[in-house]
Amino acid sequence: MVGNVGRGTSPELALRKALRAAGLRGYRVNKSVEGIRPDVVFTRSRVALFMHGCFWHRCADCRYPLPRSNRAFWLAKFRRNRQRDRMKRAHLERAGWRVVEVWEHEVRDSLPRTVAEIRRLIHL
Repeated sequence: MVGNVGRGTSPELALRKALRAAGLRGYRVNKSVEGIRPDVVFTRSRVALFMHGCFWHRCADCRYPLPRSNRAFWLAKFRRNRQRDRMKRAHLERAGWRVVEVWEHEVRDSLPRTVAEIRRLIHL
């Protein structure tokens, strides 16, 4: 799993490029907030974005099959990923942050709608 990149993935880069193109500036990348590192942080508006890969975070819409070998390992790994996602979200929300989870397929299939939703949250 050394080849699995955690930051700067192509969906993440595409999202940041779209944010810049939409005029949304003033964000920080991988900035620590409340001991957690969201992928993109709008500090003034207290909005934290997490970019989730559909396979690694088990997107309900995409339904990737489980790997055939070592299923117990993969089930436990995916369970821990989802649990960690919930804990990070709850922690930031308790601290007064708005949290946006952007799925890989949303960047691929509906990037303009995703950026519009982020813009709406920033300007609340």
